[in-house]
Amino acid sequence: MATITSPGMASGLPIKEMVAQLVALERAPLTGLQTQVNKAQSKLSIYGTINSLVTTLGDAGAKLAEANAFKAVKATSSLPDVVGVTVAAGTPPTGFSLEVQRLATAQNTSSAVVPAGSGMGAGTLTITLGNWGSGSFVANGEQEPVTITVEEGKDTLKDIAQQINDSDAGITATVLKDANGERLLLRSKSTGAEMGFQVEATDADAGDGKDLGRLAYMGAGSPSTLTQAGLNAQATINGVAIESASNTVKDTIDGLTFELKQVTTTPVNVSVTNDKDAMKKTVQGFVDAYNAVMDLLATATKYDPETKVAGSLQGDSTATGLRNAIRSMMRSSTPGGEFTQLLDIGIEIKSDGKMSINSTKLDTALDKPAELGKLFGATSDDPTQRGFGLKLDAFADGLVASGGTISNRTDSLNASIKRTNKEMDKVVDRAARAETRYLAYYNAMDANVARLNSLNAYITQQISMWNKNSG
Repeated sequence: MATITSPGMASGLPIKEMVAQLVALERAPLTGLQTQVNKAQSKLSIYGTINSLVTTLGDAGAKLAEANAFKAVKATSSLPDVVGVTVAAGTPPTGFSLEVQRLATAQNTSSAVVPAGSGMGAGTLTITLGNWGSGSFVANGEQEPVTITVEEGKDTLKDIAQQINDSDAGITATVLKDANGERLLLRSKSTGAEMGFQVEATDADAGDGKDLGRLAYMGAGSPSTLTQAGLNAQATINGVAIESASNTVKDTIDGLTFELKQVTTTPVNVSVTNDKDAMKKTVQGFVDAYNAVMDLLATATKYDPETKVAGSLQGDSTATGLRNAIRSMMRSSTPGGEFTQLLDIGIEIKSDGKMSINSTKLDTALDKPAELGKLFGATSDDPTQRGFGLKLDAFADGLVASGGTISNRTDSLNASIKRTNKEMDKVVDRAARAETRYLAYYNAMDANVARLNSLNAYITQQISMWNKNSG
């Protein structure tokens, strides 16, 4: 059968338009199916956000249960520009006075003057770290001496300084230039009496005017001059003398680190106190995490009678059940301590479901950090006896884990979207097959009309010829 390239030419019917309308009817279910997909995807997106917020809530619970959550302390110095202080969590509150008689210093030496840019004589420089405290040098034994080799006439002070800096000698070298020439300045990398140094020179050509001996420092009377001795810091804490090789003093008092900045002219008062602000911040983080979850669930499940607009999860039993489960979790009890519920420390749930903090009540509770630690972090083989923070962390993990409430609902929505997409594919396929069928049918009809028109024209012609012949 011949194919009509312009459907409807013989019959005069708008075949393309007719077929398009019929195909549109076949595709009509797509609108409803796409709406279902859009709704399911919207719910899936919200559940993704819920998953994230519940995870954050669980993390907040875990933070409340940490061993040092309610052992936060802060240290203050009455003269922070003179003595700085930092404190580790869990350090007991305390207080004392501190005086600094001397800061720790690094040894410095300056060599004799040599002509600028001139080469030094051949030989070696041997650098040894140690203590000059007794008047004579005593090597500290913790580091082997380092030897620098100098080539005849090739190594200038700048070259020698570079070799020292590239070595692991424990000192740094700098070349100082002035109108008289150049000097080699040496400095210990670390402060303290044990980090002093001596420099021995072995000159292959002594007396040639270029001898390395000018760079040596072996104590008083050396060619090089001591410009600063390496000394330990000296201080007193409550009148007890202490020494430190560094101006950063650690481990003198457990948990405390002092930064000695200046010699004192008056005692510096140092105090360690409970850091209520830090502990409040931890509690507030939990409250904020709870309110974020409940705000989202309330918005997603509500129906506004004035605007007649429903939330994306309005009527969703999983969301409603989740909201009730979380609120119920907040009423959990932890026996064994002075505080057994959140309400005991001023954390309250209002009628609108939001959580708030009674600051006065919480301040009072923060005066008993050990009891707060029990409320949130008590451990037990019996899950019901564990601290609230631990229980909340486990509760949140259960919701988001595979097989949990949120995970199951997410899987269900994904499965629904997949099924609906398959239904949409079937509709599209049926519509495509229907379009082929409709076009074939109307093309065949148009072809038949064309043949009939041709036959009609032939018969009309024959009748006309007969009429002429019979006349």
